[in-house]
Amino acid sequence: MALPFAKLARIEARHTELATAMGDPGIASERFVRLSKEYAELTPIVEAARIARRLHDDLTGAEAMLTEPGLDPEMKAMAQEELQSLKDQMPDAELAVRVLLLPRNALDDKPAMLEIRAGTGGDEAALFAGDLFRMYQYYAEQHGWKVEVMSASDADRGGFKEVIASVNGVGVFAKLKFESGVHRVQRVPDTEASGRIHTSAATVAVLPEPEDIDIVINESDLRIDVFRSSGPGGQSVNTTDSAVRITHLPSGLVVSQQDEKSQHKNKAKAMKILRTRLYEFEQGKIDNARSADRKSQVGSGDRSERIRTYNFPQGRVTDHRINLTLHKLDQILAGNALDELVSALVNEDQMERLAALDETDA
Repeated sequence: MALPFAKLARIEARHTELATAMGDPGIASERFVRLSKEYAELTPIVEAARIARRLHDDLTGAEAMLTEPGLDPEMKAMAQEELQSLKDQMPDAELAVRVLLLPRNALDDKPAMLEIRAGTGGDEAALFAGDLFRMYQYYAEQHGWKVEVMSASDADRGGFKEVIASVNGVGVFAKLKFESGVHRVQRVPDTEASGRIHTSAATVAVLPEPEDIDIVINESDLRIDVFRSSGPGGQSVNTTDSAVRITHLPSGLVVSQQDEKSQHKNKAKAMKILRTRLYEFEQGKIDNARSADRKSQVGSGDRSERIRTYNFPQGRVTDHRINLTLHKLDQILAGNALDELVSALVNEDQMERLAALDETDA
């Protein structure tokens, strides 16, 4: 499909206009920040468009040369070789432009709430939940993201029954959104004397973390209960009413928080989690209204969907959505090779979106 050169010309004109405006010595700082953000978003498109246009012009020139009468055989051979080289480069250059022109998901720039829960498998599932959380911590560190544990329920033999964390940084949700689903592990537990492989699972949910302007919560819709912390904790356990339970009456959603010694901090964390879950709740209603049976193969966010298997005996990780297997289990769990899986999922998602656009335009 031909590139929309008229649209690209308008984008390039806007890019130039922004550069001129930003160079004004008297520009206000707030306006400069706003314009520089738009400029940065348009720059990759402009650069990719220039490469595609140059290849297109060179290709047209090579084709014209071959039609010239009396062309020297040696020059004709060179032109044919150049033409083939340009034809080979053109598809990738055009694809790069089309991908950059895809509508951006406004949620991709948001931070995320990461929730991991042990599933079937008892102690092994809890240990695996701990492995997954450490994997995401390592991955976040490599990308310069900040991870803040909001709440955690430790398992008796290690790992987590449940852990919820806030992840902040550039492009957090854009990458982590593909992690939602059921992660399965196959390995021999330390307690298994016969060497039999056990299969366990943990559920991962990645939700975009909304801002106050995204979700408005009325105080009158909340019931806030305070109580004394129980279980593992600090000096304040069973001595002060520091734990907080917030019930959102219209939706029935309930969030409890007792990790902090301060009631104020527990309330702030509980409100952050509640806001995220309300946002997911509202987005779910919108999605269901649009299409009752809509389901994307990649990144559907369906928590009942088995998306990935980590096989320890064979040292491999398989993502079932795209049938990709990497024999890099240790590197993936260390966060080093996780980007290989994420990039493949991003590419698959982009190809599906492009195919959907082509069908619409056809």
